[in-house]
Amino acid sequence: MSAAHAFERTSVPAVPSFDEVYSAHAAFVWRILRTFGVSDAQIEDAVQDVFVVVHRRLPEWEGRAAITTWLFAIARRVASAHRRRGGADRTELLVDEHASGADPFAAMARAQAAATVLGILKSLDDDKRTVFALVELEQLSVPEVARMLDINLNTAYSRLRLARHAFELAVRAQVTP
Repeated sequence: MSAAHAFERTSVPAVPSFDEVYSAHAAFVWRILRTFGVSDAQIEDAVQDVFVVVHRRLPEWEGRAAITTWLFAIARRVASAHRRRGGADRTELLVDEHASGADPFAAMARAQAAATVLGILKSLDDDKRTVFALVELEQLSVPEVARMLDINLNTAYSRLRLARHAFELAVRAQVTP
């Protein structure tokens, strides 16, 4: 097979529509923004800011990386801008209002657990928190995360190990009287 023929067989992925990207990935963007410390009071604005950029730049997306990698990079910049503006100063409760149901005690327990987890995540440095959240919360593989963050695979594994250790110590401190 000639090099020209091989080049012809390599296809660029079709650019998805804005509606497809939004419906498939809005929850992912929301979680990434929360991981980066955007407060509940600012989360809707931050998600909108991400998708304004997506709407404007989607025709330029070349498909060289997964769409989630591209969304992650945009969300990271938007979260940074919100932090600079002071939109992530306080620890917020992470509670799905629809999941609270009729049991206020269960809702309170979930809210307290979520606040504890968010507090622990905020105590990690950005590099460790990012790898930890993508692997443990988003269920991405470490090689995927390394590619997404453009870091060495061993670096990603090291950050995850250190983040897991710090998380475990923080949890123990919370539950030990």
